Amino acid sequence: MSGMHGAVEDYLTLRRALGFKLADHGWLLRDFARYLERAGATVITTELALRWATGSVGTQTWCAARLSVVRGFARYLHTLDPATEVPPAGLLTYRRRHARPYLYSDADIGRLLSAALDLTPAPRAATYYTMLGLLAVSGLRVGEVLRLDRDDVDLSNGLLRVWVSKFGKSREVPVHPSTVTMLARYANLRNAGLPEAEASELLPHHPGDQARYHRGAQDVSAVVPTRRTRGPEHARSATHS
Repeated sequence: MSGMHGAVEDYLTLRRALGFKLADHGWLLRDFARYLERAGATVITTELALRWATGSVGTQTWCAARLSVVRGFARYLHTLDPATEVPPAGLLTYRRRHARPYLYSDADIGRLLSAALDLTPAPRAATYYTMLGLLAVSGLRVGEVLRLDRDDVDLSNGLLRVWVSKFGKSREVPVHPSTVTMLARYANLRNAGLPEAEASELLPHHPGDQARYHRGAQDVSAVVPTRRTRGPEHARSATHS
């Protein structure tokens, strides 16, 4: 392993030991080390760093992000070798655009739940109806709901257990008794259609599980309202009070 490649691994090991995940830093810095190697360079210069950062196909934001990764690595190397140049901030500027949040009204949620009931086959309608209702009343993220296993749902105490979510934290989320009732009804339907030995997820979202579940579960009337009674108001109240 060359000196630059070894320095990359030492830097990553040090930063990760301090708690940084550095998801993309590893492959980016290894690519940068190979770039320096091909250029015959033994130290980082601003010119080489800028050339590498802008040599990728992508937006200016992506190029700026690449240069930022190198800047952190260069700061580390500069403490070991003063000949290392640290690219100054501002060479590549970008403006981060944040997504505009949309707040769903009760009517919006009612329409989503009502639309879920139009899905086919019927067990899929029950699954999406339950998922959307749970999102509306629990405050969980979509990924957290999809990762819920059967064992994460404590119907006796009205709790949902979320494991290793954002920032690696776990928590328990209390839910309303009406939500517990709906989850219990869905669990009965789910257990009948997809035995526990075949899948552990609360809401089957893998294609194979979905297919087996749809074949095995036929009676969903206990979970979703009938077409004669359903509507935005009914759909929302069926999930929580």
